[in-house]
Amino acid sequence: MDEDDPSDQISRIEARIEELAEMAEQCRKIILASRVVIYVGAGLLLGAVLGLLGSNAVVALGAIAAVLGGIVSLGSNVSTLRQTMAAMAAAETFRADLIGRIDLRLVDDARRSGLQPR
Repeated sequence: MDEDDPSDQISRIEARIEELAEMAEQCRKIILASRVVIYVGAGLLLGAVLGLLGSNAVVALGAIAAVLGGIVSLGSNVSTLRQTMAAMAAAETFRADLIGRIDLRLVDDARRSGLQPR
């Protein structure tokens, strides 16, 4: 088959869409984990500020680091997820366009033209 065969291109695009879907799912998982880290860090920070955890500066610094790290991770993965979803939409549009270009025949048309046995 030559390189410009639409069915080969469609297969490659579908494989790419699957890769992008896996990447999007991974981003969603990291986003969820980032939110959990932010909430836990904020809770620890609040507890440290209110004195519920004692006057431990290490806990306060760790909580601040968790909140900041969670925010950075969240922002990065939200951006990556948006880009991935845009790439998936573009690939799906291209795939639909390629499918639309293929000269498909109905089964009844093929039988009438003698291409397939009855």
